[in-house]
Amino acid sequence: MKRRHSWSWAAACALALLPAAAGSADDDGSPIFGVKLPVGYRDWRLISMAHEAGSLNDIRAVLGNDIAVQAFRDGTRPFPDGAVIARLAYAYVPSEENNAIFGQAQSFVPGAPTNVQLSVKDATRYADTGGWGYGQFEGGKANRSAALMETCAPCHARAPAGDDFVFTHYTP
Repeated sequence: MKRRHSWSWAAACALALLPAAAGSADDDGSPIFGVKLPVGYRDWRLISMAHEAGSLNDIRAVLGNDIAVQAFRDGTRPFPDGAVIARLAYAYVPSEENNAIFGQAQSFVPGAPTNVQLSVKDATRYADTGGWGYGQFEGGKANRSAALMETCAPCHARAPAGDDFVFTHYTP
């Protein structure tokens, strides 16, 4: 049987190997790093969750692409190139509906989304920042503040030694 359209299979395989930051729901990448919001990132696996108090007062879901999740599970450090970690932040608000059911104030849920932050591992492209490129997105659009992006690497440099500039720990 003669194979036809083998080019389409090869093209699909080649596209699958592109870094996650290459395919984007937003044509505008972050300043400095050029990180883009990957298509389908909301379907990635959960790595962890967090509540940030203080002036942020948000609740966060940390998701990862397959490469990042496998590295978290295996404890692989440094993370391999192609790992992408997404932090989705939402306002932290009381749930009046749940509290009415429970009979007391005890339930908090995600409110309005605040932003999505991405960390993309590419040791060659982002060698000057420990191998990580960063992006922040609000309403699906890249925050265009270069000053904001300049704060990412120094902040992540404060992560514990051996964690490859990543604050999050895997929550099985």
